[in-house]
Amino acid sequence: MELTLTTFLSVDGVMQGPGGPTEDITGGFARGGWMVPYIDQDLNVFMHEVLDRAEALLLGRRTYEIWASYWPRMAHPLAGRFNGLHKYVATRTLAETDWEPATLLLDDISEAVAKLKERPGGELQVHGSGELARHLMSYDLFDAYRLLTMPVVVGDGARLFDVMGLPTGLELVHHRGTPTGMVINVYRPTGRASYGTLDLRE
Repeated sequence: MELTLTTFLSVDGVMQGPGGPTEDITGGFARGGWMVPYIDQDLNVFMHEVLDRAEALLLGRRTYEIWASYWPRMAHPLAGRFNGLHKYVATRTLAETDWEPATLLLDDISEAVAKLKERPGGELQVHGSGELARHLMSYDLFDAYRLLTMPVVVGDGARLFDVMGLPTGLELVHHRGTPTGMVINVYRPTGRASYGTLDLRE
């Protein structure tokens, strides 16, 4: 399986609490719901395309709990897909799951994910799950990044890219915009970032 990340971002890189004021208030975050004004039919189409590639979901504990309280109750067209996919949950604290089918990953997450990637099938998809995503990025485990950037500066909140993250080159493999101003970029990593010196005499 390929490991992919799909996440909503603000222009200043915030990924925390995109869906509502109380979705994720960790650290006193009070600016949740910043993506909601930009949801449109183009986003729904894209998310259906993404989920059509999914073999399973890989979620952090917080994202799993948020989604477990939301998707089973929804009549949204995406709900059936999310509910039916197998969920692997990276956690140090959960002892059981209540949104099935699901498996808890309690040991070394990077090792467990590397083993999951060896299985045949479609994509093992991470959605949101910032702490988990940053951990997996530090081990070079992602095969693709789907970054959905909203035309808004949030100014506070957890960001996707850590200040001490690995310097990574990316190849843009897909790009589209939506009527609300959302920009969807899909990247594949190309290895360590390269560097040069700008020569203004040329």
